[in-house]
Amino acid sequence: MLARGPAPAVVVIDGYVWLAPGRPGLGAHLYEALGRSTAVIGVAKTRFASATGAVSILRGGSQSPLYITAIGMDLTEAAAAVTGMHGAYRMPTLVKRVDQLARTSAATRTSI
Repeated sequence: MLARGPAPAVVVIDGYVWLAPGRPGLGAHLYEALGRSTAVIGVAKTRFASATGAVSILRGGSQSPLYITAIGMDLTEAAAAVTGMHGAYRMPTLVKRVDQLARTSAATRTSI
């Protein structure tokens, strides 16, 4: 049996929470799977045309926006949270690192 600690208040994902009004993305499905108890913030690097509820933000010196979606918390608060995350560049350090680890793990799995 696994010991469980406290549930996180917020989870940040690399992707969209909403793909369109009423059309759930990865983040909305995760929110449901977590029993609607943990807010989910989606951070996407590319614009998804039908995701009309996304807020665009600029980080660092980049002129390329990130697109923020959220569930379980106010979208403006979610955008401010991502803007304030660690890292001097467009993508927050934590999101960039998780992406790197996922790609490394995927490459390792396919080479076995």
